[in-house]
Amino acid sequence: MNRRESIAAFLALAAVATPLGAQVQKSGRTPRVGILILASLPSVARVIDGMRSSLRELGYVEGRSIIIEIVSAEGNAERLPGLAEQLVARKVDVIVTGGGNVSTIAARKATSTIPIIMTSSIGAVEAGLVQSLARPGGNITGLTVPRDLAFKQIELLRELVPSVARIAVLVRHDLAMVELRRQVKELVQQLMLVTLEYFEARSPEDLPRALEAARATKPDAVIVAPDPLLYQQREQILRFTRAARLPDMHTAPDMVEAGGLIAYGPNAEDIFRGVTRFVDRLLKGAKAAELPVEQPTKFALAINLKTAKALGLTIPQSVLVRAEQVVE
Repeated sequence: MNRRESIAAFLALAAVATPLGAQVQKSGRTPRVGILILASLPSVARVIDGMRSSLRELGYVEGRSIIIEIVSAEGNAERLPGLAEQLVARKVDVIVTGGGNVSTIAARKATSTIPIIMTSSIGAVEAGLVQSLARPGGNITGLTVPRDLAFKQIELLRELVPSVARIAVLVRHDLAMVELRRQVKELVQQLMLVTLEYFEARSPEDLPRALEAARATKPDAVIVAPDPLLYQQREQILRFTRAARLPDMHTAPDMVEAGGLIAYGPNAEDIFRGVTRFVDRLLKGAKAAELPVEQPTKFALAINLKTAKALGLTIPQSVLVRAEQVVE
């Protein structure tokens, strides 16, 4: 699998392979893993392929030693609570959530007993999803992206454009993230002397309004938050940033392949391998409350030189040598 095929692999999973998976069967019942996805199913097709190879290494045979139940909100967060309840009704043994904190919150509201594995949550402790990384408590564990990812993204933007002082951050409307975003905004302004302004979109139809509101503040750069809704509307967002001639920062490298300037975020392969380890351990009897939450240890940097040239930017050699992917 090449790097492109593994991008965003933490949004979903499926499984196949060898007889070792039979060890987790309980009383002849085949374990069921529920996958709760915010994004549309077509957008995670490559993801499922990536997760298959990881679970194959752990020895699972789909339909024989494991059953995968995937439900998708097709980008509509309001559908998540009902879908989470569906998975509970199907008596799944584990729920994997993809699509940020909102998916994990929907799963938590649906069950306090079935283990939940978060795959793309941000600031899990600050967002109140777990008590601590070492001892999460409750029924949620998995992987979380640290809130200081935003600091590193801003540092990289300022390496490219030292004059950046005001940044517009495009996010999906999410009440659960309000406090975390406030904390990040205050810390960035105190420590980095950069002003952040959040612009929320409630739906694809609402995105043009958010973009126009961002444009009106005359920002020096744009950060696009990692979110399925924004990812699915990437063409519209990239048209906006190019028309406004704004440097843009993303999390997924394929946003750079599509025309974005720069991306910095967790290595997708590192994430989905972590997810399958959690699935395996929970199915074998581990308790979610006692499994430490993990944070990504590998991050990928991608840069689009064509976009940089269009913006009149020269990428410093010190940044280029750190990039895993350079689009020319």
